[in-house]
Amino acid sequence: MNKHDFRGRSSGRGRNNTLQVILIVILGILIVTVLTLCGIAINKKFNNKALPADSSVAEHPSEEDPQTPSNAETTSSKQANEENLKSLLSQAEALAAGYDYEGAINLLQSDPVFLTRDEVASAIAGYQTAKDALVRINPQEVTHVFFHSLIMDNSKAFDGDSKQGGYNQMMTTKSEFLKIMQSMYDKGYVLVKIHDLAYEGKDENGNPKFVYGDIMLPPGKKAFVLSQDDVCYYEYMDGDGFASRIVIGEDGYPTCEMKMPDGSVSVGDYDLVPILENFIKTHPGFSYKGARGILAFTGYNGILGYRTDESYKDTNPNYEADREQAAKVAQSLKDHGWELASHSWGHRNMGTIHMSHFKADCDKWQRNVESLTGPTDIILFPFGSDIGSWTPYTNDNERFTYLKSLGFRYFCNVDASKPTWMQMGTDYFRQARRNLDGYRMYYYPDSLTDLFQVPDVFDPDRPTPVPPM
Repeated sequence: MNKHDFRGRSSGRGRNNTLQVILIVILGILIVTVLTLCGIAINKKFNNKALPADSSVAEHPSEEDPQTPSNAETTSSKQANEENLKSLLSQAEALAAGYDYEGAINLLQSDPVFLTRDEVASAIAGYQTAKDALVRINPQEVTHVFFHSLIMDNSKAFDGDSKQGGYNQMMTTKSEFLKIMQSMYDKGYVLVKIHDLAYEGKDENGNPKFVYGDIMLPPGKKAFVLSQDDVCYYEYMDGDGFASRIVIGEDGYPTCEMKMPDGSVSVGDYDLVPILENFIKTHPGFSYKGARGILAFTGYNGILGYRTDESYKDTNPNYEADREQAAKVAQSLKDHGWELASHSWGHRNMGTIHMSHFKADCDKWQRNVESLTGPTDIILFPFGSDIGSWTPYTNDNERFTYLKSLGFRYFCNVDASKPTWMQMGTDYFRQARRNLDGYRMYYYPDSLTDLFQVPDVFDPDRPTPVPPM
């Protein structure tokens, strides 16, 4: 074999090797491609099984899961919780301000969401300490003061006409009332309800039995009851510087209307109810557990400044509307803690009028007043008279038994000769009241020193001497 033959064979083998390499590379590429495609298919199949078909994560891997709260939502939720906590603490503080520490504690403990919060635990501990320091007041030392409609415009009430003397005797000016309340507040007096002072319970046999209440106040505090007579805004008072009626204000609280000299009507603090409401808002410690006063109505001129009596059916074109509105105002007063009472229908001396007239008057009150105010168990006797002597009522007293049959259990006369007088029977409670008016301040200033100093209160606009009774 010559050398040329050798080279020829060597070149053939080289070409064959090159082809083999190329084929191997191509085959490798094909295998890798097939494996890659299979991996993608397998991965897609796995993902389709692992996630819902409509999963936003599968379709939009860069977006958040909508089921996961966003930072904004989390922040908003935290803010809402803080506002709820703040509201809860505020409600508890309002209860505590009126000495209802137990109510404040129960309120805070009623919400398990906030019970572990430091602010709540601290408030509960503080209220418990304050509650433990309370002392029971002596019910027989509780005085009862009362007023008539307050004079808002001295120049109209004390204008020298024939009604001036009566206003001077029996009324109190706005300035005097505010000073009296401030003095009593400064002396530690706290307004309580007559139903907190004494209430009707049951004895061991289930029979009615009156007992004194457990009014718990901080040491040094003193309780008192307050009432206002003739909350009717009589026709004869029109134009003499008094409110014209009680209405429901825009804030939902009872307030007063008053006719202005130009004929317009103004709404504001024009009598005892709204003045005392605002005083308590400023001095919440002046009221025990939301207590307000007793408002006593006659009926012959209607109530609350509305001409609601049956005698107005033919003369008052707004008779039905007046009755409807008076009932709403009466309910608003009760909703805000005021207690409503009878002052007789015709402002009669209930201890001396004939029994037939006594019953007729009571029946008219029920028909014309109680039908609007709802039932009451309190009667404040006109003229301070009573239906019996100072000895206990008995069932031999026909007037007492008749009033009791109508639902009355609390009977209040007037006796300002001493700070307190009360009498508890098995089925009734009596209490004497003290008139804080021009007559009492002018002639008996020393009898009021436990409440205020008359020279600090007496309105310089009041004509003197005050006419004697």
